[in-house]
Amino acid sequence: MTHASISRAFWSGAVLALFACGGDAPATDDGSAGSAGSIDADGLTAVELEQGIGPVRDLELGAIDPALVAEGETLFTTKCSACHKIEERYVAPALGDVLARRRPEFVMNMMLNANEMVLEHPTIQELLAEFYTPMPVQITERAQARAILEYLRSVQTDPSADASGA
Repeated sequence: MTHASISRAFWSGAVLALFACGGDAPATDDGSAGSAGSIDADGLTAVELEQGIGPVRDLELGAIDPALVAEGETLFTTKCSACHKIEERYVAPALGDVLARRRPEFVMNMMLNANEMVLEHPTIQELLAEFYTPMPVQITERAQARAILEYLRSVQTDPSADASGA
């Protein structure tokens, strides 16, 4: 393997590891009407803390789409599986229960906007401290991120995961 290949694999695993691990994001919603727009100590809104920093907001997910699952599985295999497995921790955390820990929007925003998430999101910064490797940006198209999300929805191992995004 060349140095570039090793580096790419290292960064890929790191970023994927970061979006999948850890507990729930800290709750900041105080129930007031303006709480979604209020800024916390990290400079993020409650929506950014819950859904991640990036272009994806308030997904409405229906039934699992088998064609999208197949596309997502292919993308996962080529872009994610070097570091992630579904049922076991590898270079990065297992993703079989990621949707029990993270909202679908958070997962997609981590794929699409990993660099900013690493720099600004406190949950991802905690994961970086634990796993030492930031996830590289390999997914640049929303459609690809959505397909991988659909695949992850189809393989969730935690029955309490709300894969509908509600």
